[in-house]
Amino acid sequence: MKLDSKFFDRLRVKPDANRLLREACPACEWKGCEEPGLYPAPKGRGHEGKYHRFCLEHVREYNKSYNYFAGMPDDDVATHQKADSTGHRPTWFIGVNSWARGRGSHRVGQPNGFSHRLATDDPFSLFRGYGARPPKEAAEPQRPIRRVERKCLRQLSLDDTATKAEIKTRFKDLVKLHHPDRNGGDRGSEDKLREVIQAYNYLRQVGLA
Repeated sequence: MKLDSKFFDRLRVKPDANRLLREACPACEWKGCEEPGLYPAPKGRGHEGKYHRFCLEHVREYNKSYNYFAGMPDDDVATHQKADSTGHRPTWFIGVNSWARGRGSHRVGQPNGFSHRLATDDPFSLFRGYGARPPKEAAEPQRPIRRVERKCLRQLSLDDTATKAEIKTRFKDLVKLHHPDRNGGDRGSEDKLREVIQAYNYLRQVGLA
């Protein structure tokens, strides 16, 4: 009697699990192979959930040549791959579900240019008017001018209400006024020119110019 006989498994503390598994599995489906088919391999497109049974050697050979899209036209392949991104489930834009159709009279007002398909359903008009743009005259109040910013504006001979265009124009005028090339090479106003340039650069950094 052979030592690897199944009758000795009754006497062993731990039976040969691999051999028992091989005996319980069907034979390899590869033509001419008599090894147990321990490894499943998909049967292909149109047979989802069904598998061949091969031994280790033949399942490797099968996987090398396996092509799910074999025989499928290129257009169908592209369509199938695109549908894979959503798990082949139907998709739709927000706000175009069948239950939301015909309820446009209750939708919240949306800003100009806001897509209608993204409107919010509001059957009780709780938020009516909240989505509208505020009137132009209701502009947000400007933040207060800091001390350093006010000092820079004074270097340019401007007040706190100066606009970006006014600051830029004044800067150009002062540079022309104090530049040595405009004063016959006189460098007496170089310090003033340096202060003007530093003030303007700072105003640009903080967003005022």
